[in-house]
Amino acid sequence: MKFLDLAKVYIRSGAGGAGCVSFRREKFIEFGGPDGGDGGNGGSVWAVAVDGLNTLIDFRYQQHFFADNGRPGMGRQKTGASGSDIVLRVPVGTEILDEDEETVIADMTEVGQRIELAHGGNGGWGNLRFKTSTNQAPRRANPGQEGVERTIWLRLKLIADVGLLGLPNAGKSTFLAATSNARPKVADYPFTTLHPNLGVVGVDNVEFVVADIPGLIEGASEGRGLGDLFLGHVERCAVLLHLVDGSAGDPVADYHTIIEEIGAYGAGLSDKPRLTVLSKIDTLDEEERAFLRDELQAASGGPVMLMSAISGEGVTEVLRALRGRIDANRLRERTAPEEAPWQP
Repeated sequence: MKFLDLAKVYIRSGAGGAGCVSFRREKFIEFGGPDGGDGGNGGSVWAVAVDGLNTLIDFRYQQHFFADNGRPGMGRQKTGASGSDIVLRVPVGTEILDEDEETVIADMTEVGQRIELAHGGNGGWGNLRFKTSTNQAPRRANPGQEGVERTIWLRLKLIADVGLLGLPNAGKSTFLAATSNARPKVADYPFTTLHPNLGVVGVDNVEFVVADIPGLIEGASEGRGLGDLFLGHVERCAVLLHLVDGSAGDPVADYHTIIEEIGAYGAGLSDKPRLTVLSKIDTLDEEERAFLRDELQAASGGPVMLMSAISGEGVTEVLRALRGRIDANRLRERTAPEEAPWQP
């Protein structure tokens, strides 16, 4: 399924039905009086966060969502039928923005969360409602209230526990493939990852979700390369895993490039807990590993771990370090697969 994390949607709630002007006219009933019914209410437009979706691709092919109008009232005090509501099913983590793309209408962060985006118009009153002691035969009724029409934006921010950061070819997709069942595209050229990938990683009988986003380059905050369009997917992460390519020419400069870009992006990414890891150490000897680790520790002001996703060296230690930085309420117990019953 194609990944899409931004969609423009046009919605309109239903208009209320008009009230009815009617009088009771039956044989042998001389003073029947007014009996016009009210119009039905228009349908509303709702958004519901559902499980099992991680893309907004459905809104690429259908962008207009119009609820039904209410039916008009009828004689014999019959109220018109209300219009049916329409529901937009969005992935968990979707932000609903106003037309200006800045005002947040709702942030759908939990499964089952429901919000009304456009309220349906009220049905008009029939002439029965206007009967008084001084006006026994009113000949007026209200029209139905108009529906609400608006343009909204849907912006998906994937909910993960760990977000991967690094330059292109830093080994992010390789790490995700080595530690989870996710199968992102892995190749030796820049921008192999073109859209975010999610993987469930398990260690010490617990599981957490890791998000891999396209690599950043210098000037990404200004729109270079793939830009910073995908950094929103790591805003909700509990910890960031910063991978620095140990086989690159200047790993320290690569480290500073990423730090500067997430600082320019803002949204609190610079303040999130961050674990720095020197990756691809299978290409380095012991002396080079020690030298680069010391250089990175001096640049980052904190500990630096060593890892190779290809050989598996240091991977478990990195996963345990990530686990220790994630809140316990975000971790899930790892469930063993059920064994199929024995069959001869």
